[in-house]
Amino acid sequence: MTTDAQVPSQNPDAANPGVHPWRRFVAIGDSFTEGIGDPSPDSPGGNRGWADRVAEVLSGGVDDFAYANLAVRGRLIGQIVAEQVEPALALSPDLISFCAGGNDVIRPGADPDEIAQLFEDAVIRLTSSGATLIVFTGIDTNFSPVFRSLRGKVAIYNENLRAIAERYDCIVADQWALKEIQDARFFADDRLHMNALGHHEVARMVLRALNVPNELAPMQPRALAHATWRSARTDDLVWARNYLVPWVLRRVRHQSSGDHVQAKRPAPSPIAASPDER
Repeated sequence: MTTDAQVPSQNPDAANPGVHPWRRFVAIGDSFTEGIGDPSPDSPGGNRGWADRVAEVLSGGVDDFAYANLAVRGRLIGQIVAEQVEPALALSPDLISFCAGGNDVIRPGADPDEIAQLFEDAVIRLTSSGATLIVFTGIDTNFSPVFRSLRGKVAIYNENLRAIAERYDCIVADQWALKEIQDARFFADDRLHMNALGHHEVARMVLRALNVPNELAPMQPRALAHATWRSARTDDLVWARNYLVPWVLRRVRHQSSGDHVQAKRPAPSPIAASPDER
């Protein structure tokens, strides 16, 4: 699949960007929040992602804004809670993003209700700090032949998360309702992580949820070239060899893609807008 995109145009109707109450944003989670699938040599760790994009907008016109990202690829929700929640709170954020449980839900036999209980325990701790907390529902996987069978589990998990968000006054970033990214062209070659287009659209959605005016315009994917049945099956075999088999082997060996990986932005620091979106 192609990951090329047309450069977004400026939105002349956007209000003054950067008008918001937050001065310190800390993101916690797994590969989604780390930014995997959106490579950038200019970003710490070599990946940009939706959280960096949101932080870039939030920093506009705010001299003392700082951003940290503690997310690490491959982390299960128990690991995120154990490794990231307390370090995040120690950074005294007034805005926290928390996305977790996706790696758990896709595992065979996983119970979305049990995962949601771990999520709620973390939300209780995070909201006790007084920071604004934004949480994420999982994406509707109906468009994906690889993950379509997981749609029911994701939906159950999402309903739990929405109930938790209502109980603890969290902001919900609703990926399930984000129809724009339910398209293979918004995903990287591994068919699991979003590419630059997907991360850009998630960033736009998060900023809408936060009610932050901005000038990020939609990014349109290139038109899909016609694929024959044979070429599609060849692509499937290449994907299985390069991504599915290594994933299965890591599960068998009790390994993770995040083993020996450190958080890309462990301390709050200023962040500048990317050159292509200034």
